[in-house]
Amino acid sequence: MTSRATEEPDFQIIRSLGDVELREYAAYTVAEVVVPGPAEDAGNQAFPILAGYIFGKNKGERKFAMTAPVTQAAVPVKLEMTAPVTQTAAPNGFLVQFVLPKGVTAASAPEPLDARVKLRDVSPEQVAVIRYSGFWSESNYKEHLETLQKALRSAGLQWAGEPVYSRYNPPFTPWFLRRNEIWLRLAVTP
Repeated sequence: MTSRATEEPDFQIIRSLGDVELREYAAYTVAEVVVPGPAEDAGNQAFPILAGYIFGKNKGERKFAMTAPVTQAAVPVKLEMTAPVTQTAAPNGFLVQFVLPKGVTAASAPEPLDARVKLRDVSPEQVAVIRYSGFWSESNYKEHLETLQKALRSAGLQWAGEPVYSRYNPPFTPWFLRRNEIWLRLAVTP
């Protein structure tokens, strides 16, 4: 592993399928919120809510360092899948998450002052990941999601839950230096 300036959840690469990595993530904890979207606006809608929590809008006014990634996913009927800071889409909105620093759990984290912010421990899991650069666009996202799904089908692997869009960089990062990932939770151990 290389040294990173921004803390990320621990993971091990268990297999590579071309541009796709199969990763095993250790347990981590997230602060999350559901926002209405659309997908391209969900991160901007959620950021002030979640940033408020980690920058001290909580009981005890405890502040946390920013971590990565920020994830976004569609809100499934049953919340089975999570990721560091992710975004997922669904009919009732997008689940956007900030990963909390290592050593912080839902039980030990300060209670949010904003009732929209929820704290949750994420169990260890295996995910398939494709990495790419650029700004958010529906076409860029769909192109990489299709590549990820095709690689998994070719390897005979199945996934479960909604795709998770993960962002690792602050908004001022130039498009060509941005790190984006799409995660799919593996249904069967590879």
